[in-house]
Amino acid sequence: MSIEALPEKSRRPQLLRTKKRSNSQDSYSNRRWKRVIIIIVVITAIASATALVPGVGSSRDIGPRLTHTITRGDLIVTVTEKGTLESSENTEIKCKVRTAAVPIIWVIESGTEVKTGDELVRLETLDYDDRLNEMSKYYHSTQSAAERSRADVARAELAIPEYLEGRYRSQLMTLQKDLAIAESNLRTAQNLLEHSEKMSERGYVSGLEVEERTFAVKQAELNVGVKKTEIDALKNYTKAIELETLNGNLKASKARHEANKEQVKFLKVQVDFAKNDIKHCVVKAESDGLVIYPTGKPWERVPEIEEGASVYMGQTILLMPDLTRMQIKFSIHESFIDRMKPGLTARVTLPNRILTGEVSSVASVAWPAGEWNGYVVKYETIVKLPWVKGLKPGMSAEVEVILAQHENVLTIPVAAVVETSQGNFCWVKTASGAERRSLQLGDTNDVFTIVETGLQEGDKVILHPLALKEAQALSIEKRDEEKPQESTKPSAAPGDSTKSKSPDKSKKQISKPQGRKSKQMESESIIK
Repeated sequence: MSIEALPEKSRRPQLLRTKKRSNSQDSYSNRRWKRVIIIIVVITAIASATALVPGVGSSRDIGPRLTHTITRGDLIVTVTEKGTLESSENTEIKCKVRTAAVPIIWVIESGTEVKTGDELVRLETLDYDDRLNEMSKYYHSTQSAAERSRADVARAELAIPEYLEGRYRSQLMTLQKDLAIAESNLRTAQNLLEHSEKMSERGYVSGLEVEERTFAVKQAELNVGVKKTEIDALKNYTKAIELETLNGNLKASKARHEANKEQVKFLKVQVDFAKNDIKHCVVKAESDGLVIYPTGKPWERVPEIEEGASVYMGQTILLMPDLTRMQIKFSIHESFIDRMKPGLTARVTLPNRILTGEVSSVASVAWPAGEWNGYVVKYETIVKLPWVKGLKPGMSAEVEVILAQHENVLTIPVAAVVETSQGNFCWVKTASGAERRSLQLGDTNDVFTIVETGLQEGDKVILHPLALKEAQALSIEKRDEEKPQESTKPSAAPGDSTKSKSPDKSKKQISKPQGRKSKQMESESIIK
């Protein structure tokens, strides 16, 4: 049955050309549309009733569309995840400015092809210009002090021989001369005293004059003793004191000079650092290649690389990836970690091509679980890719890793299996109706499951057997048995979204990653 109905847009020109038609023609068109709507509503109601009434799908009324013929074929078990293309070897361009934070005033766009010597980043230099001026001023002042201290050391070194060969000898010779004069005066006084005593005996000189001569002798003797004492003090004490003083001055001068020299070195280094900081504020490419911005882990707070943002010393500002060594990094659920091994083949779907890679590494420690991944435990996995022109970091990719390949095995659709407390069952269409079969199942890819025992090639199994009363009864029994067990289980911790599975179910069925195609579409590509 076909009903001709013109869409609203296609009827508009015709309505414009036939504005003067009679009212009878308009009512006839309205009646046609009403009939179309009524027919659609009736067909929808019939289809809904057929799906909701259990008796329609009984074992006595199974059409060919609700069965699947058991055959032998190849079963490929895969896991599919989303990943990001990156390079396994990157040249890191880091901030070399010695500071806790320096603003970016300009940065090249991510994904730009650059040549050697091209400017990549410019940082603020105002603080470093001021620092260079301050350090230069202190450097020159300290250098002047170092020169003065060097002259002081030279003078202190010359002062010691100058004293020994000059002032000490001069002082000693002066004292020796004074001693000689004092001794000469003493002899003269003694001679005069002797003469006065002889003359006094003869009566020519008075006793008072003799006493004067005697006092003069004693005074000359004391003067000789003073000079001798001064000479001994000069040799034994004054000389030693002066030498110690001169040596101490020399050491002090040397220490001041060494301190000034070290300060000059320190300030020279600071001046050089300030110059290098100003130089490093302009980052240039050291080789040709592609420039991209770095990215961190989901739980890491990586500073943004943009104008106005601040970077610190040692921070990676840009990356220059090696485009000949590309890889895909993605994360897998913990349920697959036992089966994911290095060396497995992976099929990588990129926006414009499909490549074949190989799993190179699987992390032994899971990523931290948190709000960024819904508290799901995942492991980082890397797939190496062959070199292909046009691959760029950051491209999104769908990675399908082949976990296992089974050849010439019996398979059954997952939709035809009912899991119960008594085991796994399916229903086979026979001439007398639906016949229940107990199954021993093997590996699965969430679309088809390997049948180890229970079926033969050519058997027709019923899809969606829960429409059968027997299957419904077995399913209800299983739910009744599970309810008491669930009531005794401790309540899940807040934020724990992981559901527990029975050992049989976890062995036969693997949770399907997000992004997998519908089961009907996958069955054509996976089952050969």
